[in-house]
Amino acid sequence: MIILVDENDNQTGTEEKLIVHRKGLLHRAFSVFVFNENFEVLLQQRAASKYHSSDLWSNTCCSHFHPDISMKPFVKKRMIEEIGFSCRLKMMYKFIYKVALENGMIEHELDYVFIGFSSKHPILNSEEAQCYKWVSLDAIYADININLEYYSHWFKIIINDSRFKQGLKEKIGLSERRCKFIPVLPLKKNDK
Repeated sequence: MIILVDENDNQTGTEEKLIVHRKGLLHRAFSVFVFNENFEVLLQQRAASKYHSSDLWSNTCCSHFHPDISMKPFVKKRMIEEIGFSCRLKMMYKFIYKVALENGMIEHELDYVFIGFSSKHPILNSEEAQCYKWVSLDAIYADININLEYYSHWFKIIINDSRFKQGLKEKIGLSERRCKFIPVLPLKKNDK
């Protein structure tokens, strides 16, 4: 079961995850970005078995909150389940997005964005992720401009959000140079 919310983040109920994604119901979720000592972010490639956004590159860890477990302990629990470690986290901001996915699914989330710092090597849960890489922000922005379709929708939204850039500067002291944003080029009609 995952937590349904209204646009003000008030809980309105719970529902099974697959039903939520089929109906496009607004629900509470989180996205974690872990940076190492070189200010590279840990990306994971989602497992091929995922029922949506499979095989896409995404942030370090992402999931939905559980109704019976408080926020930060649950995020750390999910990190251990997905990537084999957790670390100290800071919540940067939250936002709402809605996007149509493959197979008629709709992702409609109130997404909490967390950042952390660690140089631990992940031990991936193969049901969640198939591989990982540590990547600089500059390399991510350059690659997204060429390979937009290789990244999850929420990752592309977050990585280009001005609050993400500002949060990196404020929360972990990344310099302006390391937070350089390169605008994502729109897809051409024949690229869809």
